[in-house]
Amino acid sequence: MTNWLEKFQDLPVTAVSDGLDKYNHLWPTIKPVKETQKAVGYAKTVQIPPGDNQLVLKAIREAQEGEILIVDAGGYVDRAAAGDFIMGLAQTMGFTGAIINGAVRDIQEIRDLDFPVFCAGSTPAAGFKHGHGSINEPISFNGVVVHPGDLIVAEEDGVVCVPQDRIEKVYEKAQNKLKKDEEREAKVLGDRAAVVEYLDGQLNK
Repeated sequence: MTNWLEKFQDLPVTAVSDGLDKYNHLWPTIKPVKETQKAVGYAKTVQIPPGDNQLVLKAIREAQEGEILIVDAGGYVDRAAAGDFIMGLAQTMGFTGAIINGAVRDIQEIRDLDFPVFCAGSTPAAGFKHGHGSINEPISFNGVVVHPGDLIVAEEDGVVCVPQDRIEKVYEKAQNKLKKDEEREAKVLGDRAAVVEYLDGQLNK
């Protein structure tokens, strides 16, 4: 069985975006808490009302190997969907990372966990625990529908969603694009004449 998590771990998210024909980007405001981190995993989706994180705990309890926690809090940043303790629980249960369309708190402590967390902002205010929302149902980020089991790739450049039925094709396209980019850089960069020739070709299309 192909280990897609390992294969996509070796691809920059920009190449995956190219493999998706530049579609399926989640909100560009979602950024890593620790800039150098990368997360790849199969989506476990959670939709919660603003400020209510009870179902985040339930999703963590149900963690499966290779999953990444995807929390849609509607972009609400006045109350945290998670803090360092909840993210520590997710890390301990085996999640590969967390993507939160909402806020977190305990930023420095989350960085110290060395667990990839991407979010839309931070706040000192804790969330409530009323238990509303849903788990493992499709959710929407920036018009992109994320289904449970879709492959998520997240880096400092952004977060993309690879639909389950397109994983192999997207990987092949991303690899080919990355190879072409590397060949172009080796041929053009550092050579003034080659740069001029390349630019003339682009500008005269």
